[in-house]
Amino acid sequence: MANAEVNSMISSDKLARRLFFASLAIVILTQTADASSTNFTVDVEQEVTRTLSLAVEDRVIIHFSVVGGQSENTLNFYITYPNGTVKSYGAIGSLICRFVCDKDGECVLHFSNADFSESKLVSMDCEVQHYVFGIPQMLFLTMVIVVFCVGAVAVFILRGKPR
Repeated sequence: MANAEVNSMISSDKLARRLFFASLAIVILTQTADASSTNFTVDVEQEVTRTLSLAVEDRVIIHFSVVGGQSENTLNFYITYPNGTVKSYGAIGSLICRFVCDKDGECVLHFSNADFSESKLVSMDCEVQHYVFGIPQMLFLTMVIVVFCVGAVAVFILRGKPR
């Protein structure tokens, strides 16, 4: 009878360790959400690029405004997506762009001041929200933590029960 209890405790310990390491591996392997706010100057006859590293199913929101020009607050703007597609927005002063990434890779934002006669200041906010199995990453990690805690409570209860 004592052997059965010892084997039960050993298997419970193994289960708890495996749950812990599986949860730890999932947390380490998932990417965190990125959000940034930045200001930069685009000089006359120059092009400034900003690069975003994206994964499949990432939701991206880009918002920028051009300020600092005496006559015209616009820049030529275009995006090179990870799948190779280029989308030009022309000469614009502000933009809110949302898209879902369909391929891993680099997304390049191009701010060109080639057609204008003065430097421009760009204020940009960029948010990248990562998804795991079609679920927002934060919700997925919360679910992993809940499953781990329920498993830990179950192991604790099973270990404490006399048989």
